[in-house]
Amino acid sequence: MQPLNATAAATLAARTNLLEMRGIHKHFPGVHALKGVDFDLMPGEVHALVGENGAGKSTLMLILAGVYQPDAGTLTFDQQPNLVIHNERHAQSLGIAIVYQERSLFAQMSVAENIFAGRQPLNRVGNINYGMLYGESRRLLAGLDLDIDPRKPLIELSFAQQQMVEVAKALSLNARMLILDEPTGSLTNIETESLFRVIRRLQTQGVGIIYISHRLEEIFQIADRVSVLKDGEMQGTKPTAQTNPQELVRLMVGREMLYDAKPRAVPADAPAALRVVGLSDSAKLPAGQIRLQDIDLTVRAGEILAVAGLEGSGRNELALAIFGARPFERGEIWVDGVRRHITLPQQAIAAGIGYLPPDRKEASLFLEMSISNNIGSARLGSFGEWWWSERKRDTTAEMFRQKLHIAAPSVARLVQTLSGGNQQKVVISKWLLVNPRVLIVNEPTRGIDVSVKAEVHKLLRELADAGTAVMVISSELPEVLAVGDRIAVMRAGRITGELPRAEATEEKIMTLASFDIQN
Repeated sequence: MQPLNATAAATLAARTNLLEMRGIHKHFPGVHALKGVDFDLMPGEVHALVGENGAGKSTLMLILAGVYQPDAGTLTFDQQPNLVIHNERHAQSLGIAIVYQERSLFAQMSVAENIFAGRQPLNRVGNINYGMLYGESRRLLAGLDLDIDPRKPLIELSFAQQQMVEVAKALSLNARMLILDEPTGSLTNIETESLFRVIRRLQTQGVGIIYISHRLEEIFQIADRVSVLKDGEMQGTKPTAQTNPQELVRLMVGREMLYDAKPRAVPADAPAALRVVGLSDSAKLPAGQIRLQDIDLTVRAGEILAVAGLEGSGRNELALAIFGARPFERGEIWVDGVRRHITLPQQAIAAGIGYLPPDRKEASLFLEMSISNNIGSARLGSFGEWWWSERKRDTTAEMFRQKLHIAAPSVARLVQTLSGGNQQKVVISKWLLVNPRVLIVNEPTRGIDVSVKAEVHKLLRELADAGTAVMVISSELPEVLAVGDRIAVMRAGRITGELPRAEATEEKIMTLASFDIQN
């Protein structure tokens, strides 16, 4: 989407605000999360909201969603002044829908049941009208360019497809205002374009859209205005046509991001820490499942191998197979020159392989436990007898809290209270404690801000500098180019090519990811 021209900008400025938030404050124990925030949204506008993790973006949106109520300030929505949104159902009744960064779906229910959860259409006798349920779901999915059977269990969909079901669920509310929190974090470029088409269509219908994203390039594609939050305070609002990514970063973090992405020198004679030979799935896998085909892969000690590919390329399946979380029919896995029999994650860990999955909340963290318990969970046997293990665990966790700059007053803080970036640091700390020979990191910076992203990249480079073989899987091509010493590209369950970093470009990677090109 191009920035607004002068005529369109004047038309937009003449509209009455759909939303006005004035002087919003919100306190939590020990934290002043929002400090007099002003924010507004016009009908048919995409207003982006950016800021570091912990800046207050989610708190502000949760007030609009009815999860929290402000401690001070006023809210006007759809010309209703001094409005208090009591709960989520009240927000929906007002015409406010939100797509959360973390999924809020039910894995065992069908796609249609998730879209209309708690709001299924009923027939005259009060039973669910499945014909209408499936028909409406098909219409919503088609609007997102999704060819998915609405009767299909959600658990059978890819992570990206589940995210699009979240969007369909929000659209089913016929909202006046739509809040999108990191909506493209797991989407391919094609799926992102489909979402943008939906956003543009909603704009023509007068729907106001609040768009939260750490991907600044998207902000300049889709947003009319952008506001920046830092430490709970609004730093400013500008038309996207009158700012640039560098200015936004300065407003977000208070400084220029001096991220050193110089190529690393990996010794040519460095030994292979991980070697995968002929990894393949059965040719009889059910239709729709990704089949790994004759994967040969080497990651040297001290090297970062970045694995790129579109959604459905097999990159996630490859990571799970190496880690023992997904069976394969044939092939070999070697760690430090020793062939390993790996069919379970415990065997992979024993062999020196660690894995950070893309969904930290569902697969990596115990949200209701402390930072200390989470960091120590990977090596419970390392802390001695029960009578002193807790003290040793806390001391070790405190070391990682300081080393990785985890923003929490102590390691006793519950992980669920941390921002996404700090939660990711806890996951990384857990695997640093294990000290694996090979670390597979799947979407290491999904949903985290630019400054924490730079810290995570720096940590990965430091790990490699210390001799760890690091395999990074990412859907973000700038990240692939930033961290990878070498880049392997996958398509349809095969590796279609490898590129040294000095020769890699986004165009070359996309060519290998999109077309059937043999090595």
